Amino acid sequence: MWLPWMEFALVLALLALVTVPMGRWLARCFTSEHHTLVERASYRVLGVDPHERMGWQRYGAVLLVANAAMMLLGYLVLRLQDWLPLNALGNAAQAPDLAFNTAASFITNTNWQAYAGEASLSNATQMAAITFLMFAGAVTGVAACAGFLRGLARSGAHDLGNFWVDFVRVFWRVLLPLSFVMALVYVWQGMPQTLQGQQFATTLEGARQQIVMGPVASFESIKHLGTNGGGFFSMNAAHPFENPTPLTNMLHIFSMLLIPSALTYALGAMLLRRSQGWVLWGACALMFAGFLALVFVAEQNGSALLARAGADQQASSLQSGGNMEGKELRFGIADTALFVTTTTAATTGSVNAMHDSLTPLGGITPLAQMMLNCVFGGDGVGLINLVQYAILTVFLAGMMIGRTPEFLGKKIEAREIQLVMLSVLAHPACILGFTALAALWPEAGASLNNRGPHGFSEILYAYASGTANNGSAFAGLNANTPFFNTTIGLAMIAGRYLTLLPLLAVAASLAGKTRVPAGPGTFPTTTPLFMLLLVFVVLVVGGLTFLPALALGPIVEQLQMLAARLYA
Repeated sequence: MWLPWMEFALVLALLALVTVPMGRWLARCFTSEHHTLVERASYRVLGVDPHERMGWQRYGAVLLVANAAMMLLGYLVLRLQDWLPLNALGNAAQAPDLAFNTAASFITNTNWQAYAGEASLSNATQMAAITFLMFAGAVTGVAACAGFLRGLARSGAHDLGNFWVDFVRVFWRVLLPLSFVMALVYVWQGMPQTLQGQQFATTLEGARQQIVMGPVASFESIKHLGTNGGGFFSMNAAHPFENPTPLTNMLHIFSMLLIPSALTYALGAMLLRRSQGWVLWGACALMFAGFLALVFVAEQNGSALLARAGADQQASSLQSGGNMEGKELRFGIADTALFVTTTTAATTGSVNAMHDSLTPLGGITPLAQMMLNCVFGGDGVGLINLVQYAILTVFLAGMMIGRTPEFLGKKIEAREIQLVMLSVLAHPACILGFTALAALWPEAGASLNNRGPHGFSEILYAYASGTANNGSAFAGLNANTPFFNTTIGLAMIAGRYLTLLPLLAVAASLAGKTRVPAGPGTFPTTTPLFMLLLVFVVLVVGGLTFLPALALGPIVEQLQMLAARLYA
Protein backbone atom coordinates (compact mmCIF):
# COMPACT_ATOMS: atom_id res chain seq x y z
CA MET A 1 0.00 0.00 0.00
CA TRP A 2 2.98 2.31 0.25
CA LEU A 3 3.64 2.29 -3.51
CA PRO A 4 0.71 4.61 -4.38
CA TRP A 5 1.83 7.13 -1.78
CA MET A 6 5.34 7.09 -3.23
CA GLU A 7 3.88 7.67 -6.68
CA PHE A 8 1.85 10.65 -5.43
CA ALA A 9 4.88 12.18 -3.71
CA LEU A 10 7.00 11.68 -6.83
CA VAL A 11 4.38 13.39 -9.02
CA LEU A 12 4.33 16.48 -6.76
CA ALA A 13 8.13 16.55 -6.60
CA LEU A 14 8.46 16.37 -10.40
CA LEU A 15 5.77 19.01 -10.76
CA ALA A 16 7.77 21.34 -8.52
CA LEU A 17 10.85 20.78 -10.68
CA VAL A 18 9.15 21.56 -14.00
CA THR A 19 7.41 24.57 -12.45
CA VAL A 20 10.64 26.59 -12.50
CA PRO A 21 11.63 26.42 -16.19
CA MET A 22 8.03 26.65 -17.36
CA GLY A 23 7.38 29.59 -15.03
CA ARG A 24 10.43 31.42 -16.38
CA TRP A 25 9.23 30.80 -19.93
CA LEU A 26 5.80 32.24 -19.11
CA ALA A 27 7.27 35.27 -17.33
CA ARG A 28 9.48 36.06 -20.35
CA CYS A 29 6.47 35.69 -22.62
CA PHE A 30 4.45 38.13 -20.49
CA THR A 31 7.19 40.77 -20.12
CA SER A 32 9.03 40.65 -23.47
CA GLU A 33 9.14 43.89 -25.47
CA HIS A 34 10.12 42.10 -28.67
CA HIS A 35 7.58 41.02 -31.31
CA THR A 36 8.54 38.12 -33.55
CA LEU A 37 7.90 38.13 -37.28
CA VAL A 38 4.93 35.78 -37.02
CA GLU A 39 3.47 37.90 -34.21
CA ARG A 40 3.73 41.10 -36.24
CA ALA A 41 2.05 39.30 -39.15
CA SER A 42 -0.73 38.20 -36.78
CA TYR A 43 -1.33 41.79 -35.66
CA ARG A 44 -1.64 42.91 -39.28
CA VAL A 45 -4.11 40.12 -40.08
CA LEU A 46 -6.19 41.00 -37.00
CA GLY A 47 -5.95 44.71 -37.75
CA VAL A 48 -4.84 45.64 -34.23
CA ASP A 49 -2.26 48.06 -32.86
CA PRO A 50 0.19 46.16 -30.62
CA HIS A 51 1.31 49.43 -29.02
CA GLU A 52 -2.15 50.33 -27.66
CA ARG A 53 -2.29 50.45 -23.87
CA MET A 54 -5.56 49.08 -22.49
CA GLY A 55 -7.18 49.90 -19.18
CA TRP A 56 -9.14 47.09 -17.56
CA GLN A 57 -12.42 48.19 -19.18
CA ARG A 58 -10.89 48.16 -22.66
CA TYR A 59 -8.94 44.95 -21.96
CA GLY A 60 -12.06 43.19 -20.67
CA ALA A 61 -14.26 44.47 -23.49
CA VAL A 62 -11.83 43.26 -26.17
CA LEU A 63 -11.62 39.90 -24.42
CA LEU A 64 -15.41 39.57 -24.38
CA VAL A 65 -15.93 40.67 -27.99
CA ALA A 66 -13.14 38.40 -29.25
CA ASN A 67 -14.54 35.41 -27.35
CA ALA A 68 -18.08 36.15 -28.56
CA ALA A 69 -16.90 36.28 -32.17
CA MET A 70 -15.01 32.99 -31.84
CA MET A 71 -17.98 31.37 -30.10
CA LEU A 72 -20.24 32.47 -32.96
CA LEU A 73 -17.81 31.04 -35.50
CA GLY A 74 -17.74 27.72 -33.64
CA TYR A 75 -21.55 27.70 -33.43
CA LEU A 76 -21.85 28.20 -37.19
CA VAL A 77 -19.44 25.35 -37.94
CA LEU A 78 -21.46 23.03 -35.67
CA ARG A 79 -24.72 24.05 -37.34
CA LEU A 80 -23.30 23.67 -40.86
CA GLN A 81 -21.60 20.32 -40.33
CA ASP A 82 -23.78 18.70 -43.04
CA TRP A 83 -22.08 20.88 -45.64
CA LEU A 84 -18.50 20.32 -44.51
CA PRO A 85 -16.00 17.73 -45.84
CA LEU A 86 -14.36 14.88 -43.87
CA ASN A 87 -17.71 13.55 -42.71
CA ALA A 88 -17.38 9.91 -43.73
CA LEU A 89 -19.85 8.80 -41.05
CA GLY A 90 -22.53 11.22 -42.28
CA ASN A 91 -23.06 12.83 -38.85
CA ALA A 92 -25.84 15.42 -38.85
CA ALA A 93 -25.43 18.99 -37.67
CA GLN A 94 -26.08 19.68 -34.01
CA ALA A 95 -29.46 21.11 -32.95
CA PRO A 96 -29.50 24.84 -32.08
CA ASP A 97 -29.59 24.32 -28.29
CA LEU A 98 -26.84 21.69 -28.38
CA ALA A 99 -24.67 23.82 -30.70
CA PHE A 100 -25.07 26.78 -28.32
CA ASN A 101 -24.09 24.60 -25.38
CA THR A 102 -21.07 23.16 -27.22
CA ALA A 103 -19.80 26.53 -28.49
CA ALA A 104 -20.23 28.12 -25.04
CA SER A 105 -18.55 25.13 -23.45
CA PHE A 106 -15.37 25.20 -25.51
CA ILE A 107 -14.84 28.98 -25.68
CA THR A 108 -15.09 29.19 -21.88
CA ASN A 109 -12.49 26.41 -21.45
CA THR A 110 -15.17 24.13 -19.96
CA ASN A 111 -15.48 21.39 -22.59
CA TRP A 112 -18.74 20.06 -21.19
CA GLN A 113 -20.10 17.62 -23.77
CA ALA A 114 -23.80 16.74 -24.01
CA TYR A 115 -22.97 14.59 -27.04
CA ALA A 116 -20.75 11.63 -27.94
CA GLY A 117 -17.88 12.93 -30.06
CA GLU A 118 -17.48 9.92 -32.36
CA ALA A 119 -21.25 9.74 -33.03
CA SER A 120 -21.95 13.46 -33.36
CA LEU A 121 -19.00 15.27 -34.97
CA SER A 122 -17.07 14.90 -38.20
CA ASN A 123 -13.29 15.23 -38.37
CA ALA A 124 -13.71 18.66 -39.98
CA THR A 125 -15.85 19.84 -37.05
CA GLN A 126 -13.49 18.30 -34.50
CA MET A 127 -10.70 20.45 -35.97
CA ALA A 128 -12.42 23.61 -37.22
CA ALA A 129 -14.77 24.04 -34.25
CA ILE A 130 -13.65 22.00 -31.25
CA THR A 131 -9.84 22.15 -31.49
CA PHE A 132 -10.02 25.80 -32.58
CA LEU A 133 -12.15 26.73 -29.58
CA MET A 134 -9.94 24.69 -27.23
CA PHE A 135 -6.98 26.81 -28.27
CA ALA A 136 -9.03 30.02 -28.07
CA GLY A 137 -10.39 29.33 -24.58
CA ALA A 138 -7.04 28.28 -23.12
CA VAL A 139 -5.11 31.14 -24.71
CA THR A 140 -7.71 33.63 -23.42
CA GLY A 141 -7.29 32.38 -19.85
CA VAL A 142 -3.49 32.62 -19.89
CA ALA A 143 -3.61 36.01 -21.65
CA ALA A 144 -6.01 37.35 -19.01
CA CYS A 145 -3.62 36.10 -16.33
CA ALA A 146 -0.79 37.98 -18.05
CA GLY A 147 -2.76 41.21 -17.80
CA PHE A 148 -3.72 40.44 -14.21
CA LEU A 149 -0.11 39.78 -13.14
CA ARG A 150 1.04 42.89 -14.95
CA GLY A 151 -1.44 44.90 -12.88
CA LEU A 152 -0.15 43.38 -9.64
CA ALA A 153 3.46 44.08 -10.60
CA ARG A 154 3.03 47.70 -11.66
CA SER A 155 2.84 50.81 -9.53
CA GLY A 156 1.22 54.08 -10.56
CA ALA A 157 0.11 52.61 -13.92
CA HIS A 158 -3.22 52.97 -15.69
CA ASP A 159 -3.25 49.98 -18.00
CA LEU A 160 -2.95 46.17 -18.00
CA GLY A 161 -1.12 45.94 -21.32
CA ASN A 162 -2.69 44.85 -24.60
CA PHE A 163 -5.03 41.85 -24.79
CA TRP A 164 -4.19 41.07 -28.41
CA VAL A 165 -0.46 41.09 -27.71
CA ASP A 166 -0.95 38.73 -24.78
CA PHE A 167 -3.26 36.49 -26.81
CA VAL A 168 -0.96 36.23 -29.83
CA ARG A 169 2.17 35.66 -27.73
CA VAL A 170 0.62 32.95 -25.59
CA PHE A 171 -0.60 31.19 -28.72
CA TRP A 172 2.65 31.32 -30.72
CA ARG A 173 5.18 31.06 -27.90
CA VAL A 174 3.51 28.72 -25.41
CA LEU A 175 0.49 26.62 -26.33
CA LEU A 176 1.09 25.93 -30.01
CA PRO A 177 4.71 24.69 -29.69
CA LEU A 178 3.94 22.69 -26.55
CA SER A 179 0.91 21.09 -28.21
CA PHE A 180 2.89 20.24 -31.34
CA VAL A 181 5.64 18.48 -29.38
CA MET A 182 3.17 16.65 -27.15
CA ALA A 183 1.15 15.50 -30.18
CA LEU A 184 4.29 13.91 -31.64
CA VAL A 185 4.90 12.08 -28.35
CA TYR A 186 1.29 10.86 -28.36
CA VAL A 187 1.61 9.56 -31.92
CA TRP A 188 4.74 7.68 -30.82
CA GLN A 189 2.68 6.14 -28.01
CA GLY A 190 0.04 4.88 -30.43
CA MET A 191 -2.63 7.58 -30.67
CA PRO A 192 -4.22 7.90 -34.13
CA GLN A 193 -3.51 11.06 -36.15
CA THR A 194 -5.34 10.76 -39.44
CA LEU A 195 -8.06 12.40 -41.50
CA GLN A 196 -9.70 9.04 -42.17
CA GLY A 197 -12.99 8.80 -40.33
CA GLN A 198 -13.09 5.05 -39.90
CA GLN A 199 -11.38 1.71 -40.40
CA PHE A 200 -12.88 -1.76 -40.58
CA ALA A 201 -11.48 -4.87 -38.96
CA THR A 202 -12.47 -8.52 -38.85
CA THR A 203 -12.86 -9.82 -35.31
CA LEU A 204 -11.85 -13.27 -34.04
CA GLU A 205 -15.47 -14.34 -34.46
CA GLY A 206 -15.37 -13.25 -38.10
CA ALA A 207 -17.61 -10.20 -37.64
CA ARG A 208 -16.92 -6.90 -39.38
CA GLN A 209 -16.17 -4.15 -36.83
CA GLN A 210 -16.19 -0.41 -37.44
CA ILE A 211 -13.39 1.53 -35.72
CA VAL A 212 -13.85 5.31 -35.61
CA MET A 213 -10.63 7.29 -36.03
CA GLY A 214 -9.45 10.85 -36.60
CA PRO A 215 -6.86 13.48 -35.58
CA VAL A 216 -6.81 12.29 -31.97
CA ALA A 217 -3.20 13.07 -30.99
CA SER A 218 -3.41 16.77 -31.89
CA PHE A 219 -6.78 16.93 -30.13
CA GLU A 220 -5.43 15.34 -26.94
CA SER A 221 -2.38 17.59 -26.69
CA ILE A 222 -4.28 20.91 -26.44
CA LYS A 223 -7.05 19.16 -24.52
CA HIS A 224 -4.76 18.64 -21.53
CA LEU A 225 -2.17 21.40 -21.91
CA GLY A 226 -5.03 23.88 -22.25
CA THR A 227 -6.94 22.39 -19.28
CA ASN A 228 -9.82 21.80 -21.68
CA GLY A 229 -10.91 18.20 -21.12
CA GLY A 230 -13.43 17.37 -23.85
CA GLY A 231 -13.07 13.92 -25.37
CA PHE A 232 -12.67 13.00 -29.02
CA PHE A 233 -14.53 9.84 -27.98
CA SER A 234 -17.37 9.67 -25.50
CA MET A 235 -15.26 7.57 -23.10
CA ASN A 236 -12.69 10.37 -22.98
CA ALA A 237 -9.31 9.39 -21.48
CA ALA A 238 -10.62 5.91 -20.62
CA HIS A 239 -10.65 5.15 -24.36
CA PRO A 240 -7.51 3.32 -25.55
CA PHE A 241 -7.11 5.69 -28.51
CA GLU A 242 -7.09 8.72 -26.17
CA ASN A 243 -5.02 7.12 -23.43
CA PRO A 244 -3.24 4.02 -24.76
CA THR A 245 -0.38 3.54 -22.26
CA PRO A 246 0.65 4.26 -18.65
CA LEU A 247 3.03 6.90 -20.04
CA THR A 248 0.24 8.79 -21.81
CA ASN A 249 -1.82 8.64 -18.62
CA MET A 250 1.00 10.28 -16.67
CA LEU A 251 1.65 12.81 -19.46
CA HIS A 252 -2.03 13.76 -19.36
CA ILE A 253 -1.71 14.42 -15.63
CA PHE A 254 1.43 16.53 -15.97
CA SER A 255 0.00 18.40 -18.96
CA MET A 256 -3.05 19.43 -16.94
CA LEU A 257 -0.95 20.76 -14.05
CA LEU A 258 1.97 22.24 -16.03
CA ILE A 259 0.77 25.76 -16.84
CA PRO A 260 -1.40 26.35 -13.71
CA SER A 261 1.55 25.30 -11.53
CA ALA A 262 4.10 27.33 -13.50
CA LEU A 263 2.01 30.49 -13.30
CA THR A 264 2.70 30.68 -9.56
CA TYR A 265 6.42 30.91 -10.35
CA ALA A 266 5.71 33.44 -13.12
CA LEU A 267 3.89 35.58 -10.53
CA GLY A 268 6.90 35.52 -8.24
CA ALA A 269 9.28 36.32 -11.10
CA MET A 270 7.22 39.27 -12.36
CA LEU A 271 6.79 40.67 -8.84
CA LEU A 272 10.46 40.05 -7.99
CA ARG A 273 9.11 38.05 -5.02
CA ARG A 274 9.78 34.43 -5.84
CA SER A 275 8.94 33.38 -2.30
CA GLN A 276 5.43 34.74 -2.86
CA GLY A 277 5.00 32.44 -5.82
CA TRP A 278 6.19 29.42 -3.84
CA VAL A 279 3.79 30.21 -1.00
CA LEU A 280 0.89 30.16 -3.47
CA TRP A 281 2.23 26.95 -5.02
CA GLY A 282 2.52 25.40 -1.57
CA ALA A 283 -1.08 26.29 -0.73
CA CYS A 284 -2.27 24.61 -3.93
CA ALA A 285 -0.08 21.55 -3.35
CA LEU A 286 -1.30 21.19 0.23
CA MET A 287 -4.96 21.26 -0.80
CA PHE A 288 -4.24 18.97 -3.74
CA ALA A 289 -2.55 16.41 -1.49
CA GLY A 290 -5.43 16.50 0.98
CA PHE A 291 -8.09 15.92 -1.66
CA LEU A 292 -5.98 13.22 -3.32
CA ALA A 293 -5.66 11.37 -0.01
CA LEU A 294 -9.42 11.64 0.53
CA VAL A 295 -10.45 10.15 -2.80
CA PHE A 296 -7.74 7.46 -2.76
CA VAL A 297 -8.57 6.21 0.73
CA ALA A 298 -12.31 6.34 0.05
CA GLU A 299 -12.01 4.34 -3.17
CA GLN A 300 -9.48 1.87 -1.75
CA ASN A 301 -11.75 1.16 1.24
CA GLY A 302 -14.56 0.32 -1.17
CA SER A 303 -18.31 0.57 -0.83
CA ALA A 304 -20.33 -1.11 1.88
CA LEU A 305 -23.28 -1.30 -0.50
CA LEU A 306 -21.23 -3.27 -3.04
CA ALA A 307 -19.97 -5.52 -0.24
CA ARG A 308 -23.56 -6.30 0.75
CA ALA A 309 -24.24 -7.22 -2.87
CA GLY A 310 -21.44 -9.78 -2.72
CA ALA A 311 -18.66 -7.90 -4.54
CA ASP A 312 -15.12 -8.89 -3.49
CA GLN A 313 -13.32 -5.63 -2.64
CA GLN A 314 -10.37 -7.09 -0.74
CA ALA A 315 -6.86 -6.42 -2.07
CA SER A 316 -5.07 -9.59 -3.14
CA SER A 317 -2.47 -10.88 -5.56
CA LEU A 318 -5.19 -10.98 -8.22
CA GLN A 319 -6.71 -7.52 -7.77
CA SER A 320 -6.03 -4.11 -6.25
CA GLY A 321 -9.22 -4.26 -4.19
CA GLY A 322 -11.46 -1.34 -3.36
CA ASN A 323 -14.27 0.16 -5.40
CA MET A 324 -13.40 -0.76 -9.00
CA GLU A 325 -16.82 0.07 -10.42
CA GLY A 326 -16.43 2.46 -13.36
CA LYS A 327 -12.63 2.22 -13.38
CA GLU A 328 -10.14 0.87 -15.90
CA LEU A 329 -8.32 -2.23 -14.62
CA ARG A 330 -5.14 -0.99 -16.31
CA PHE A 331 -5.13 2.16 -14.13
CA GLY A 332 -6.49 0.77 -10.86
CA ILE A 333 -7.41 2.76 -7.78
CA ALA A 334 -4.23 4.82 -7.42
CA ASP A 335 -3.92 6.23 -10.96
CA THR A 336 -7.67 6.77 -11.11
CA ALA A 337 -7.61 8.75 -7.84
CA LEU A 338 -4.66 10.80 -9.09
CA PHE A 339 -6.45 11.54 -12.36
CA VAL A 340 -9.73 12.43 -10.61
CA THR A 341 -7.94 14.87 -8.31
CA THR A 342 -5.87 16.39 -11.11
CA THR A 343 -8.67 16.88 -13.60
CA THR A 344 -10.86 18.74 -11.12
CA ALA A 345 -8.00 20.62 -9.40
CA ALA A 346 -6.90 21.98 -12.78
CA THR A 347 -10.57 22.28 -13.85
CA THR A 348 -9.85 20.24 -16.96
CA GLY A 349 -12.72 17.76 -16.98
CA SER A 350 -10.90 14.95 -18.75
CA VAL A 351 -11.70 11.59 -17.13
CA ASN A 352 -10.15 8.12 -17.18
CA ALA A 353 -12.97 6.67 -15.04
CA MET A 354 -16.67 7.26 -14.41
CA HIS A 355 -16.99 9.88 -11.67
CA ASP A 356 -20.60 8.81 -11.19
CA SER A 357 -19.28 5.49 -9.81
CA LEU A 358 -17.10 7.07 -7.12
CA THR A 359 -17.99 6.45 -3.49
CA PRO A 360 -19.73 9.38 -1.76
CA LEU A 361 -16.51 10.58 -0.11
CA GLY A 362 -14.62 10.02 -3.34
CA GLY A 363 -17.23 12.06 -5.20
CA ILE A 364 -16.88 14.95 -2.76
CA THR A 365 -13.28 15.50 -3.96
CA PRO A 366 -14.14 16.54 -7.54
CA LEU A 367 -17.20 18.45 -6.36
CA ALA A 368 -15.30 20.37 -3.69
CA GLN A 369 -12.39 21.25 -5.97
CA MET A 370 -14.75 22.62 -8.61
CA MET A 371 -16.59 24.62 -5.98
CA LEU A 372 -13.32 26.10 -4.65
CA ASN A 373 -11.99 26.58 -8.22
CA CYS A 374 -8.48 27.57 -7.12
CA VAL A 375 -6.56 24.34 -6.33
CA PHE A 376 -4.09 25.14 -9.13
CA GLY A 377 -7.17 25.79 -11.28
CA GLY A 378 -7.48 26.15 -15.03
CA ASP A 379 -4.92 27.84 -17.28
CA GLY A 380 -4.67 31.43 -16.10
CA VAL A 381 -7.93 31.76 -14.22
CA GLY A 382 -6.91 29.33 -11.48
CA LEU A 383 -4.13 31.61 -10.27
CA ILE A 384 -6.39 34.66 -10.57
CA ASN A 385 -8.96 32.93 -8.34
CA LEU A 386 -6.29 31.98 -5.81
CA VAL A 387 -5.02 35.56 -5.60
CA GLN A 388 -8.55 36.74 -4.85
CA TYR A 389 -8.51 34.48 -1.79
CA ALA A 390 -5.06 35.79 -0.87
CA ILE A 391 -6.46 39.34 -0.91
CA LEU A 392 -9.39 38.19 1.21
CA THR A 393 -6.96 36.52 3.63
CA VAL A 394 -4.89 39.68 4.20
CA PHE A 395 -8.11 41.65 4.59
CA LEU A 396 -9.34 39.33 7.34
CA ALA A 397 -5.90 39.34 9.00
CA GLY A 398 -5.80 43.13 8.83
CA MET A 399 -9.22 43.42 10.43
CA MET A 400 -8.12 41.16 13.29
CA ILE A 401 -5.14 43.37 14.16
CA GLY A 402 -6.87 46.67 13.42
CA ARG A 403 -4.70 47.74 10.46
CA THR A 404 -5.45 48.62 6.86
CA PRO A 405 -4.58 45.38 5.05
CA GLU A 406 -1.73 45.36 2.57
CA PHE A 407 -0.91 42.94 -0.23
CA LEU A 408 2.27 43.11 -2.32
CA GLY A 409 3.08 46.47 -0.77
CA LYS A 410 -0.26 48.06 -1.70
CA LYS A 411 -3.13 48.93 0.59
CA ILE A 412 -6.30 46.88 0.16
CA GLU A 413 -9.27 49.21 0.46
CA ALA A 414 -13.05 49.05 0.09
CA ARG A 415 -13.09 49.00 -3.73
CA GLU A 416 -10.81 45.96 -3.97
CA ILE A 417 -12.76 44.02 -1.33
CA GLN A 418 -16.09 44.82 -2.98
CA LEU A 419 -14.82 43.53 -6.32
CA VAL A 420 -13.27 40.44 -4.73
CA MET A 421 -16.51 39.60 -2.93
CA LEU A 422 -18.47 40.10 -6.15
CA SER A 423 -16.29 37.46 -7.78
CA VAL A 424 -16.31 35.14 -4.75
CA LEU A 425 -20.11 35.23 -4.46
CA ALA A 426 -20.85 35.02 -8.21
CA HIS A 427 -19.46 31.48 -8.30
CA PRO A 428 -21.72 29.83 -5.66
CA ALA A 429 -24.69 31.99 -6.66
CA CYS A 430 -24.50 30.61 -10.18
CA ILE A 431 -24.04 26.98 -9.09
CA LEU A 432 -26.72 26.98 -6.41
CA GLY A 433 -29.15 29.15 -8.38
CA PHE A 434 -29.16 26.92 -11.46
CA THR A 435 -29.20 23.77 -9.29
CA ALA A 436 -32.29 25.03 -7.47
CA LEU A 437 -33.98 25.90 -10.78
CA ALA A 438 -33.25 22.42 -12.18
CA ALA A 439 -34.51 20.74 -9.00
CA LEU A 440 -37.84 22.56 -9.42
CA TRP A 441 -38.11 22.32 -13.21
CA PRO A 442 -40.90 19.84 -14.09
CA GLU A 443 -39.10 18.06 -16.96
CA ALA A 444 -35.64 17.92 -15.32
CA GLY A 445 -36.41 14.76 -13.37
CA ALA A 446 -36.83 12.80 -16.59
CA SER A 447 -33.10 13.23 -17.29
CA LEU A 448 -32.08 11.44 -14.09
CA ASN A 449 -31.10 7.79 -13.97
CA ASN A 450 -30.95 7.95 -10.17
CA ARG A 451 -33.43 9.34 -7.68
CA GLY A 452 -32.92 10.65 -4.17
CA PRO A 453 -29.64 12.13 -2.90
CA HIS A 454 -27.52 10.80 -5.77
CA GLY A 455 -29.88 12.25 -8.35
CA PHE A 456 -29.51 15.62 -6.64
CA SER A 457 -25.73 15.15 -6.63
CA GLU A 458 -25.82 14.60 -10.40
CA ILE A 459 -27.61 17.91 -10.95
CA LEU A 460 -25.36 19.75 -8.48
CA TYR A 461 -22.27 18.28 -10.15
CA ALA A 462 -23.45 19.38 -13.61
CA TYR A 463 -23.81 23.03 -12.64
CA ALA A 464 -20.66 23.00 -10.49
CA SER A 465 -18.78 21.59 -13.47
CA GLY A 466 -20.26 24.15 -15.86
CA THR A 467 -19.74 27.17 -13.61
CA ALA A 468 -16.19 26.14 -12.68
CA ASN A 469 -15.44 25.63 -16.39
CA ASN A 470 -14.46 22.03 -15.67
CA GLY A 471 -16.62 19.90 -17.95
CA SER A 472 -16.60 16.50 -16.23
CA ALA A 473 -19.91 14.94 -15.22
CA PHE A 474 -21.72 12.46 -13.05
CA ALA A 475 -22.83 10.65 -16.18
CA GLY A 476 -26.16 9.44 -14.82
CA LEU A 477 -27.67 12.73 -16.00
CA ASN A 478 -28.94 13.03 -19.58
CA ALA A 479 -28.03 16.67 -20.18
CA ASN A 480 -28.86 16.78 -23.90
CA THR A 481 -32.23 18.50 -23.50
CA PRO A 482 -33.17 22.11 -24.35
CA PHE A 483 -33.40 22.98 -20.64
CA PHE A 484 -30.03 21.58 -19.60
CA ASN A 485 -28.26 22.68 -22.79
CA THR A 486 -29.44 26.25 -22.26
CA THR A 487 -28.99 26.57 -18.49
CA ILE A 488 -25.62 24.79 -18.35
CA GLY A 489 -24.48 26.94 -21.28
CA LEU A 490 -25.48 30.08 -19.39
CA ALA A 491 -23.77 28.76 -16.24
CA MET A 492 -20.53 28.27 -18.18
CA ILE A 493 -20.62 31.83 -19.53
CA ALA A 494 -21.49 33.35 -16.16
CA GLY A 495 -18.87 31.28 -14.34
CA ARG A 496 -16.17 32.40 -16.77
CA TYR A 497 -16.79 36.11 -17.11
CA LEU A 498 -18.63 37.19 -13.93
CA THR A 499 -15.61 36.07 -11.91
CA LEU A 500 -12.85 37.09 -14.34
CA LEU A 501 -13.86 40.68 -15.12
CA PRO A 502 -14.13 41.91 -11.48
CA LEU A 503 -10.64 40.58 -10.79
CA LEU A 504 -9.21 42.38 -13.82
CA ALA A 505 -10.68 45.51 -12.23
CA VAL A 506 -8.92 44.61 -8.96
CA ALA A 507 -5.60 44.26 -10.79
CA ALA A 508 -6.11 47.64 -12.48
CA SER A 509 -6.96 49.26 -9.14
CA LEU A 510 -3.79 47.87 -7.56
CA ALA A 511 -1.72 48.88 -10.59
CA GLY A 512 -2.71 52.50 -10.03
CA LYS A 513 -1.50 52.53 -6.42
CA THR A 514 1.99 53.30 -5.19
CA ARG A 515 3.80 50.83 -3.01
CA VAL A 516 4.15 51.55 0.68
CA PRO A 517 7.12 50.29 2.70
CA ALA A 518 6.43 47.40 5.03
CA GLY A 519 5.96 48.47 8.63
CA PRO A 520 5.96 46.67 11.97
CA GLY A 521 2.23 45.95 11.61
CA THR A 522 2.43 44.60 8.05
CA PHE A 523 1.26 41.00 7.82
CA PRO A 524 3.92 39.09 5.83
CA THR A 525 2.54 37.08 2.92
CA THR A 526 5.65 35.04 2.11
CA THR A 527 5.67 32.78 5.16
CA PRO A 528 4.36 29.27 5.89
CA LEU A 529 1.91 30.89 8.33
CA PHE A 530 0.29 32.87 5.51
CA MET A 531 0.17 29.75 3.35
CA LEU A 532 -1.73 27.86 6.06
CA LEU A 533 -4.03 30.81 6.70
CA LEU A 534 -4.74 31.06 2.97
CA VAL A 535 -5.68 27.38 2.83
CA PHE A 536 -7.91 27.87 5.88
CA VAL A 537 -9.73 30.82 4.30
CA VAL A 538 -10.24 28.97 0.99
CA LEU A 539 -11.65 25.89 2.71
CA VAL A 540 -13.81 27.79 5.20
CA VAL A 541 -15.27 30.30 2.74
CA GLY A 542 -15.84 27.61 0.12
CA GLY A 543 -17.05 25.06 2.63
CA LEU A 544 -19.58 27.33 4.32
CA THR A 545 -20.88 28.50 0.95
CA PHE A 546 -21.56 25.03 -0.39
CA LEU A 547 -22.20 22.99 2.76
CA PRO A 548 -26.03 23.03 2.44
CA ALA A 549 -25.87 21.69 -1.12
CA LEU A 550 -23.30 19.03 -0.19
CA ALA A 551 -25.46 18.02 2.77
CA LEU A 552 -28.39 17.27 0.44
CA GLY A 553 -26.30 15.10 -1.88
CA PRO A 554 -22.93 13.45 -1.19
CA ILE A 555 -23.10 13.74 2.61
CA VAL A 556 -26.47 11.98 2.73
CA GLU A 557 -25.07 9.32 0.39
CA GLN A 558 -22.12 8.81 2.74
CA LEU A 559 -24.45 8.44 5.72
CA GLN A 560 -26.41 5.82 3.80
CA MET A 561 -23.21 3.89 3.11
CA LEU A 562 -22.15 4.11 6.75
CA ALA A 563 -25.55 2.74 7.76
CA ALA A 564 -25.10 -0.15 5.33
CA ARG A 565 -21.68 -0.88 6.84
CA LEU A 566 -23.08 -0.83 10.40
CA TYR A 567 -25.94 -3.19 9.59
CA ALA A 568 -23.96 -5.50 7.30
